[in-house]
Amino acid sequence: DPHTQAILALRGKILNVERARLDKALGNREVQAMIQAFGTGIGEDFDIEKARYHKIVLMADADVDGQHITTLLLTLLFRYMRGLIEAGFVYLAMPPLYRLKWSNSAHEYVFSDTERDALLKHGLDNGKRIPKDAGIQRYKGLGEMNAKELWETTMDHSTRTLRQVTIEDAAAADEIFSVLMGEDVESRRSFIQRNAKDVRFLDI
Repeated sequence: DPHTQAILALRGKILNVERARLDKALGNREVQAMIQAFGTGIGEDFDIEKARYHKIVLMADADVDGQHITTLLLTLLFRYMRGLIEAGFVYLAMPPLYRLKWSNSAHEYVFSDTERDALLKHGLDNGKRIPKDAGIQRYKGLGEMNAKELWETTMDHSTRTLRQVTIEDAAAADEIFSVLMGEDVESRRSFIQRNAKDVRFLDI
């Protein structure tokens, strides 16, 4: 909706600002584009009163690559524009990972393998049918969706799902960002080993 929405397409590589000095971050084209669009400035020059938007939605693919890009973007915001998160202006779009196209009912979107399996079982148990070859579509990226699907799942205010980004414990968040995005390989390995049992979605 051009009256209420604007899209900033990030086509280049998102810089890992956890590993880069501020001067290098400022030299990155994608970082420059976000600073200009948000209007708040960055680092010591940050001013929340100058924010041009009060709802910034990070949109990336639903797979692991998309999650990596989202983490890089959140690292940038956490390090240098944390006030946007603290003000409640930052959201994550939740694009679906699968579309289930029923033969005798409206199609449905799900966000994980677990949801797909549960919805498929529930539908079949209740008399729904699904085409043998084209019933389940897995989206590898937002670019695979046509304009109608993208609007319906990710852009339409009445049907999309957003998750607000909050910082309940800044110290814990800072530690997580440092471990996952920093250069200390051993700390990152230890974190992964400690939390591997909690992984519910793995895309290989």
